[in-house]
Amino acid sequence: MLEKINQTVKNFESDISNGVNKDKLEEIRVKYLGRKGLFTRLFEEFKVLPKDEKPKVGKHLNEQRTKCQNKFDELISEYDQVSDSDDFIDLTLPGRKKELGTKHILTQTLEEIKNVFKGLGFSVYEGPELESDYNNFEMLNFPADHPARDMQDTFFINNEFVLRTHTSPVQVRLMQNKKPPLRAIMPGKVYRNEAISAKSYCLFHQVEGLFVDTDVTFAELKGTLVYFAKQFYGNDVKYRFRPSFFPFTEPSAEVDIWWQPKGKEGKWLEILGCGMVDPNVLENVGIDSEKYTGYAFGMGVERIAMLKYGINDIRLFFDNDKRFLEQF
Repeated sequence: MLEKINQTVKNFESDISNGVNKDKLEEIRVKYLGRKGLFTRLFEEFKVLPKDEKPKVGKHLNEQRTKCQNKFDELISEYDQVSDSDDFIDLTLPGRKKELGTKHILTQTLEEIKNVFKGLGFSVYEGPELESDYNNFEMLNFPADHPARDMQDTFFINNEFVLRTHTSPVQVRLMQNKKPPLRAIMPGKVYRNEAISAKSYCLFHQVEGLFVDTDVTFAELKGTLVYFAKQFYGNDVKYRFRPSFFPFTEPSAEVDIWWQPKGKEGKWLEILGCGMVDPNVLENVGIDSEKYTGYAFGMGVERIAMLKYGINDIRLFFDNDKRFLEQF
């Protein structure tokens, strides 16, 4: 019977050490220490033992039952103390499921744009959103009294600094610090002091591109942008280049694509502006305009995304409405 007692104790210790919680402890108490538990049955068997075996077996049985009872009481006490604490963590509970978020649709669109141009050998450069008036305007062929400044409603911080109205100042910084050949895109946030509506917002994202080298032509610019349009909107996209004006490029153009939602009448929609870098801009940053030429382009990420995904209100990008964001 001594072996049976020892095996019961061994089983008790195994059960109680296997990551139990308070409910499981109660099950173990009933199984071993309850009125109909295993120790009660052992005491029933003890009664029928020969008299000469009872002293030894009885002493061992009492000691082992007391040992198990004390171990059980100790664990219950520990649970009670921890449960009363504000730091109580029941490690036996199943973990809380964490829902993974998704990338914002603007982030997805920006990454897709970057990947297209990276594939063409463009590097990625970024710059400060708080920019000097000099870099934002004058270095880009916007004299202080130039009427073209009115094309961009500006947030002025003071007489010298503005919230950049385009990422073109990053082109200025790049051309000032690196020698040609230069091939890079400049993504980032830009700011315009405009009335907020379905088509305009005071903050938006822009990607500008720059290529400066010897013998750069408008044909190369056109080939680059046609490749981008086909990669982004599909090989069957219809596009057109039409003359335009920008102070920092000459000649300048805008690129339109033909947009025809299902069941609606199609129309031409502008997706970006571009042109050959004005020689004055090259001279301003210390690049010999007799030796080097270049092209530049710029697009709004929101506009690109709205056309691709059929979004009709730019404010949806900034409302943080999960019903909208979870669609992408």
